[in-house]
Amino acid sequence: MSRKRPITLIAAAVTAVLITVVPGLAETYPSRYVRIITAGAGTFHDVVARDLGQRLSERWHQGVIVENQAGAGLTIGTAIAAKAAPDGYTLLLADRGSLAAAPSLYKNLRYDPIRDLRPITLVARAPAILAVNAKIPVADLRQFIEFAKEQRDPVLFASAGNGSFPHLTGLLFSQLANVPVQAVQFRGGSEAATAVLGGHANFTVLSSPAILPLVNAGQAKALAITSQRRMAGAPNIPTGTEAGLPGFEAENWVGMMVPTGTPDAIADKLNRDIVEILQSEDMRERLRAQGAEAAPGTPALFAEFIASETSRLKKLIENAGLRID
Repeated sequence: MSRKRPITLIAAAVTAVLITVVPGLAETYPSRYVRIITAGAGTFHDVVARDLGQRLSERWHQGVIVENQAGAGLTIGTAIAAKAAPDGYTLLLADRGSLAAAPSLYKNLRYDPIRDLRPITLVARAPAILAVNAKIPVADLRQFIEFAKEQRDPVLFASAGNGSFPHLTGLLFSQLANVPVQAVQFRGGSEAATAVLGGHANFTVLSSPAILPLVNAGQAKALAITSQRRMAGAPNIPTGTEAGLPGFEAENWVGMMVPTGTPDAIADKLNRDIVEILQSEDMRERLRAQGAEAAPGTPALFAEFIASETSRLKKLIENAGLRID
């Protein structure tokens, strides 16, 4: 018994130290700059990360820098974040593609979204708008579906990247409407929109900032928005269900993640601070300007949402026979 007692005392002392120190992490964190890894400069992700980072920096009195990682969607940046030290100083503003679509698109993904990353909160959700060339003789989505079915060849779909949100949403339209489409890949939303404008593609599915200016100028027709309810900034555009295509719902979303192993105290503080920022009217207004809505919540709800989106996208991707590697 005398030999075991020192070990017991040491274990008790270590436990006491942990109980004292771990809650204190939330009080001292962050003590140096924090980086937010996200997609390439100028993207929706980048704008949201910089707006959020600025407000976190003001709250913490510490620097918050945005590290842009372009290429292969956001999978490269996500792999970097997944392997970072779990100390709260590397955050990841991930998206639907890197968390929910990538496991079905890539055979040799360098991370496991469930095993390697810990959810903090969903940050924002943004629907897309299906728009067609203004010269196509259709007035609504039903007529466009009929038009597409009458064509000898598949209608041309201007897509902003293989496996991207616009691409997968265009494939969802194809499957739901039973309309064959041929995706023509472009480097971004502006090029895809220009292709529709110039008659080089029949339709596209893009975010509202990318396509609404063309719609408002009469150069493209908006036939449906991919959200459950109409968008305040474009109330005349019907939802997919209202337009006659139930189930045509898809939103591009971003959410904050940290490496697995990040202490609870730090994860809880991150959730608390980010949720409060997202609930502020100035941040909500900034998101609305990007065609998005704030979507703060608990880590558990975000984890459930990721699982649901992963299952839904797996079915869509398998039905399309789509693989990137």
